[in-house]
Amino acid sequence: MLFTDYLYESSKEIWDKYLEHPFLVELGEGTLDKEKFRKYLIQDYLYLIEYAKVYAMACVKSRNMKELKKFYSGIGGSIETETANHIMYLKDFGENIEDMEFKYKLNMTNESYTSYMKSISVTGTIEEIVAAVLPCTWSYNYIGLKLKEKYKDKLEGNFFESWIETYASDEYVAFKNEWLDFTNEICQNLSDKTKEKLKDIFIRASIYELEFWDMAYKGE
Repeated sequence: MLFTDYLYESSKEIWDKYLEHPFLVELGEGTLDKEKFRKYLIQDYLYLIEYAKVYAMACVKSRNMKELKKFYSGIGGSIETETANHIMYLKDFGENIEDMEFKYKLNMTNESYTSYMKSISVTGTIEEIVAAVLPCTWSYNYIGLKLKEKYKDKLEGNFFESWIETYASDEYVAFKNEWLDFTNEICQNLSDKTKEKLKDIFIRASIYELEFWDMAYKGE
C-alpha cells in the first residue's frame, strides 16, 4: 500500500463528511448564500498567505535541491495560482485585494488551523510538514472532482462554477498528483512509530479542514 493510501484510509470518514457538508452541497447546487461565500473567500485568502509560510519554512529545512524546488513550488501555488480564482470572485464582490490583509483578520478557526501547521513547520521534520499541508491540496481536488461529477448537468449558470472547475481542473489534478508522488517518495521505509505520528498529523489537519467548512457555513 502506498503511504498516501494509508493516510487516506485513516481519514476517509472525515473526508466523506466534506461531501455531505451543507456549504459544499449548496455550493454544488448553486444555492449557497453568496455572503457566506464572500466571507469564506476572505478567510481562505488569508489562510493561503499563512499556508505559504509553512512551505517557506520547509524550504529552509530542505535537505536537497529536489525538496527545495518542490516546497518553493508550493509557495507559488498558494499565493499565485490558487489565489487567482479567489481574487476574481473577491473583486466581483467589490473587495480591494491590496487592502485585504489590513481590512480583515484571521478568525479563531482559521488562526488555530494555520498556527498548528506553522508550529509543525518550526518543530517538525520535512515529512511532518508534508503530512500537515497535504490535506488542504488533496481534499480540495477531491471535493472539486466529486462536485463536478455530481453536478455536471447543473454547472452552467452556477455562480460557483469557476470555483468547482478550478479544483477539478486537469492542472490542479496534476499539481495534487505531484504532491502525492513526492509524499510517497520521501515516506518510504518509515518506522511504524513515524508512520503513526504522520497519520495523526494528517488526521488532525483533515479535521481542521472540516472545521473550516463549519466556520464558513455557520460563521463565528
